[in-house]
Amino acid sequence: MQSTDYTKMMKDMMGAFPMDTSAMQEAFKTQAALTERMSKVVLEAAEKSTEVSTKWTKDTLAKVGEMSTAKAEPADYSKSMTDFASSSAEMAAENMAAFAEIAKKVQMETVELLMAAGKDMSEDASAAVKKATDDMNAAAKKATATAGAAKK
Repeated sequence: MQSTDYTKMMKDMMGAFPMDTSAMQEAFKTQAALTERMSKVVLEAAEKSTEVSTKWTKDTLAKVGEMSTAKAEPADYSKSMTDFASSSAEMAAENMAAFAEIAKKVQMETVELLMAAGKDMSEDASAAVKKATDDMNAAAKKATATAGAAKK
């Protein structure tokens, strides 16, 4: 009667379950790609916001320059201030609308990216689970065959 070498059997069984890191690597790649695309969205929004702010500032300074010029009649100062207030309100409305459009675009792009990333991650996870299941089944069959051979 031959004794079963449980140490060898355990070693063979553990060796039959190799660790596959490719699924983890794919997950990291997917995450890195998402981060890159999100950074691009954020940087583009920051650039456009800066352009709007700069234009608004330049326009305001030009209006202040117009308002601060010397006038021939005292009533012209009042009219100049009224014109400045009116144009300032108009510029504020236009620029706030521009900022709102930038925010809306960022929101839409973010949702699209997150939905795509969720789909990609779900597909990666499904593929990883399927591969792990296939590997485990193959390893279990091999371990069973090894254990059966060891008993003989």
